[in-house]
Amino acid sequence: MTTPAASTYAYRSTDGAHTDAYLWTTVERILAESIASDRRVFDLGCGNGTLARHLGKLGYEVYGVDPSEEGISQARIADPETRLRIGSAYDPLSETYGMFPAVISLEVVEHVYSPRLYARCVYDLLEPGGVAIISTPYHGYLKNLALSLLGKWDWHFTALWDHGHIKFWSIATLTSLFQEQGMTLERVHRVGRIPALAKSMILTFRKPERVLP
Repeated sequence: MTTPAASTYAYRSTDGAHTDAYLWTTVERILAESIASDRRVFDLGCGNGTLARHLGKLGYEVYGVDPSEEGISQARIADPETRLRIGSAYDPLSETYGMFPAVISLEVVEHVYSPRLYARCVYDLLEPGGVAIISTPYHGYLKNLALSLLGKWDWHFTALWDHGHIKFWSIATLTSLFQEQGMTLERVHRVGRIPALAKSMILTFRKPERVLP
């Protein structure tokens, strides 16, 4: 019996995920505030391309990769001219695609086995002064306490989801991950509910304008 690879992560249609409703508005605002004339964006872990298509309608030129063969297949069904390809953060993406003023990676880092390689990939894809927009499910004391009181612990942290969440990030640990690469935390957004019980958090990190050799 073979072990399922990330390439088998299932996308059965071109439809968006439930997370889109509470992530996209904030992502749009961050992009509008962060990049100007050069509207190229790299979507790391692009899934079936719903975000890329949405941003394309807003005038952004979106490139991206995902290890899911089914996800990229669905992206091509929805848009035969898509710039999305099969790939992952473990590939030398900056050598293939170059650098961008913005890298977006939504609800991806919690699935990653080697987060430091992932963070380095984000760094390498960014131009000096570029911004990374990273989202992941929010975990904080009050939310975790509420999950415990409501008996939702096994449901929220289920081990029965193939290719599911394998790491659970806090603001502090996700910040440390990108600070190790020399990036600076600019802002934290808690989205989806009131901040203390937020569904997800979106952290923005800035690559230095001057990169030491």
